[in-house]
Amino acid sequence: ATGGQGGSDVGGGGGGANSNWNGAGAGGAGGMLVGSLSNLVTGTPYTVTIGAGGASSGSNSVFHSFTATGGGAGGFGGSSSTSGAYNGSSGGSGGGAGTGNSPATNTGGAGTPGQGYAGGNSIGSPNSASGGGGGGAGGVGFSTTATNQTVGSAGGIGANSSITGTLVTYAGGGGGGNWYPLASSGAGGVGGLGGGGNGGVNGGSAGIAGTANTGGGGGGGANGNGAAGGSGVVIVRIPNTYRDWE
Repeated sequence: ATGGQGGSDVGGGGGGANSNWNGAGAGGAGGMLVGSLSNLVTGTPYTVTIGAGGASSGSNSVFHSFTATGGGAGGFGGSSSTSGAYNGSSGGSGGGAGTGNSPATNTGGAGTPGQGYAGGNSIGSPNSASGGGGGGAGGVGFSTTATNQTVGSAGGIGANSSITGTLVTYAGGGGGGNWYPLASSGAGGVGGLGGGGNGGVNGGSAGIAGTANTGGGGGGGANGNGAAGGSGVVIVRIPNTYRDWE
């Protein structure tokens, strides 16, 4: 058979901001894997699975031996009696933590080693609520502090790839949602570079979905549900010269 070595860039679907209303955590980006394959065979069909961006957690992208894990969902924002509802979910990159109108600290979801980073934490306030940023393939999501309640936390930065011949950033985390009594003074968190969606703010913009074919995480909600993550991507580069194996 005639074989060749190819390069592969596989990104999972981004996680969504699985939320209700104020202070929703952002979705984490899909996991990202970049590597080479030495055993591709000419004329052999290979299955390619593109992970869908989720309203909660994203789906995996798969090619050959590479499986990039879908991004984790953002934590709930608002009032919930369910234990752990405010914590972000784990995934390729972890979802940011959501929060309610109480001073409890909530935890962002874990990322998958070698694919992405953790989502940011959050801490509630009696008069405002700011969600944590989703993790990205290149860095953790930012966390909310007790003194930073007017702006949702930013999403983690994505990771660069030049497999297409052009440097492109993929898999940025979503920005956290923000609820603040003076809506004109609040702002949603900025999505991470690499397709992460911006977070929403009450009385203003809604959460923004992650960009398609980047695996970016969805932005957290404010007075409404958070946004879905962006679909993943699989890019395969095949050389135009081969070695004949005898």
